[in-house]
Amino acid sequence: MSELCNVIEAILFAAGDPVPLTRLCEGASCGEEELRGALDELEGYYRYERRGIRLVRVQGTAQLVSAPEYADSIRAALEMRRTPALSQPSLEVLAIIAANQPTTRTYIEQVRGVDSSYTVGVLMDKGIVEEAGRLDVPGRPMLLRTTPEFLRIFGVSSYEELANLPEIRALKAEEPDHGSASPETEHTGEKMACDPDSSSEKSSGGSL
Repeated sequence: MSELCNVIEAILFAAGDPVPLTRLCEGASCGEEELRGALDELEGYYRYERRGIRLVRVQGTAQLVSAPEYADSIRAALEMRRTPALSQPSLEVLAIIAANQPTTRTYIEQVRGVDSSYTVGVLMDKGIVEEAGRLDVPGRPMLLRTTPEFLRIFGVSSYEELANLPEIRALKAEEPDHGSASPETEHTGEKMACDPDSSSEKSSGGSL
């Protein structure tokens, strides 16, 4: 690997958390193009050599994480509890939001055919889904989108990569015709107005 790759690797290892690319440029004394090339080299190196770490890039940041195939060994060595898996309803709601974001709870329920207020509330509490403003229609329903945490959970670096996830491809094939959607769900091109005082919907009965 190049010396620049070594410097970036050291910074990311020491940081642990995601590091903004602008800070990496400053720390490594390089330009954006050089940084992108070095990150590409690092990412390819870790995968080709089947190393125990991976380089993840999410929304203008970079981070070193453990390779998912070694998760069981890491838990056993560090006596970590297994992260509870997302339930099927949660995965369904996440897939709908990811494929159509920003979208409303009404649209989610139209696709699923069941009330989804509890599941949406839980996902917001976990920081996987967040408010993305309000739809400029009567009632001003909340718009929902996924967060960078969602990308990390599913192991993708950008929203552009979401289309390749099996869950998203399956959802696209099953979605109802948008032409029959209610006015509230047809939000493409609508004006959004952020409401800083808004809060997530109250959850009621149900289980993950």
